[in-house]
Amino acid sequence: MSKAEKVNAAETARADFIEKIGVIAQSEGLPRIAGRVLAMLLYDGERVSFGQLADALQVSRGSVSSSVRMLESQQLIKRVAKPGDRQDYFQVVDNAFANMVEAAASRARRAAADIEESLKEIPSSETGPRARVTGYAAYYRAMGEGLDTTAKALRKSK
Repeated sequence: MSKAEKVNAAETARADFIEKIGVIAQSEGLPRIAGRVLAMLLYDGERVSFGQLADALQVSRGSVSSSVRMLESQQLIKRVAKPGDRQDYFQVVDNAFANMVEAAASRARRAAADIEESLKEIPSSETGPRARVTGYAAYYRAMGEGLDTTAKALRKSK
């Protein structure tokens, strides 16, 4: 494989990764652009300016702005500075994956608690519905516990 072919293969792999993460983010209820921003920062592994994100992803500055705010609030990326430069730069936080898992664990625990709250309202005479709802709550409890274990393991591996 020639040097040009290797460069082209690397560029194609990068572009495919960025698009795939955008689709995954969208399937999880996040804006596709937020997934693409995260993927670019993750893949490149360096500080990227606001303008560079908009240009590289070929999206509006408004889309980048709302996406970086969302990713910052989820503790997946952080705003950083470069000495002598007044622009805002962004990079993936050190514990991004553990933060993602902890957020998913928190959502699972909230779901379990909400389902268990509903369970209290179901009369004890309704054995079928109570059993099914209990199983549903147990599913979310198990998800939360498993995700908590995973988050702890990710934090230790850093």
